[in-house]
Amino acid sequence: MTAGADPPVQGRRHFGTDGVRGVAGKVLTAKLALSIGAAATLEVGGERPRVLVIRDTRESGEMLEAALAAGIASEGGDVLLGGVLPTPAAPLLIERYGLDFAAVISASHNPYEDNGIKFFGADGFKLSDATELAIEARLDRPRDGAPPRIGSVRTMHGTREDYLRALQERFGELDLGGVDVALDCANGSTYRAAPEIFRRLGATVTVLADAPDGRNINDGCGSTHTEALVAAMRDGGHDIGFAFDGDGDRLLAVDRTGALVDGDELVALAALHLRAHDRLPGGGVVVTVMTNFGFHSAMREAGVEVAITQVGDRYVLEELRERGWGLGGEQSGHIIDTNFVPSGDGIASALLTLEALAGGDLAERDAMDKLPQRLVNVRVRDRDEAMASAELLAAAEREGAALEGRGRVLVRPSGTEQLVRVMVEAPSDEEADAVCGRLVAIVQSPAAR
Repeated sequence: MTAGADPPVQGRRHFGTDGVRGVAGKVLTAKLALSIGAAATLEVGGERPRVLVIRDTRESGEMLEAALAAGIASEGGDVLLGGVLPTPAAPLLIERYGLDFAAVISASHNPYEDNGIKFFGADGFKLSDATELAIEARLDRPRDGAPPRIGSVRTMHGTREDYLRALQERFGELDLGGVDVALDCANGSTYRAAPEIFRRLGATVTVLADAPDGRNINDGCGSTHTEALVAAMRDGGHDIGFAFDGDGDRLLAVDRTGALVDGDELVALAALHLRAHDRLPGGGVVVTVMTNFGFHSAMREAGVEVAITQVGDRYVLEELRERGWGLGGEQSGHIIDTNFVPSGDGIASALLTLEALAGGDLAERDAMDKLPQRLVNVRVRDRDEAMASAELLAAAEREGAALEGRGRVLVRPSGTEQLVRVMVEAPSDEEADAVCGRLVAIVQSPAAR
């Protein structure tokens, strides 16, 4: 595969591939949050909507929560503040209480300076591109006159217990007695819920990064910085480790030897497990262009159909809905099992992994054989300008052609950060390193910027 990108939706100014995201107080200001709350309420709320607002542990979360809630209430919405919860709790609570929509304040795996807002509709799914564009359009059309009513803002108690209860209902038969689990909660929104559900299911739990201070979310911890968890696993004594991201919608695993297990392998384990128990709707699984070639080989041998989308869990979910399938995911650790919730859920995915292992050892997994892969995120001033480089496009085409039938090349911009992602798969580590190094050098060169 040659150079590729996740094409931006035309007309977007604020919404990206996962809601609105940017530096809190600079890009994502209280004023913008208020306006987005009001516009979203007008666009999707209906008459007197009930709206859930939850957040992660960033210091800017309370400011944006207050502003967003004010915007929703200003257009007649009744706001329920659910506090700090993992993102997948939003669609679960929408269904449980019959809410009209929900907003999650989080920047996921980004550093604490960033924050974001993403919305889930009454059906529990993230809002479509078209609906997000319609919300943006309303930002330029302020209301003429007073709203018919002003909504309320109040705290919604017991939300974490509701989320834990849903996990128990799904995984209640999973007996983790005798299993020693290490959890890295990224100082984020899983820091209470994840240890609690594992303990309720009988596991012995050791927790890392569970003391959020508003600024340490994802800071040297979590699914984007797994060094501490890997070290803990290599020190011995733990059977399996899981690292969540800041908002809890994805995870990576680490086996007892300290080897990192990414989303490709976890989705493969889940797919084979669910298929064996006749719980894989449609007999297929949805993955993205980043998914390792070895995954496709394993699924082909197992008779599991594979559909491919551009990068982004929303696109995986859209494909699942269109096909009527239940399982999909990304290499980064977003794993969606719509039989539980229409969103990536790191905690549920960890429990699904243990269910699939059925008491076995993750270190002895054999769901797929991975082709050597290299992924480098190159920070640039302007990702779109960098991707427009004729030299980079030609080089990606050339390197991809040389790997035809043996591997592949993918060069694409990040959907949320000023990064160009260079991915190479090749038959050997040496070739993957060499090809990736040549492409990264071009991205970093002045001619490509």
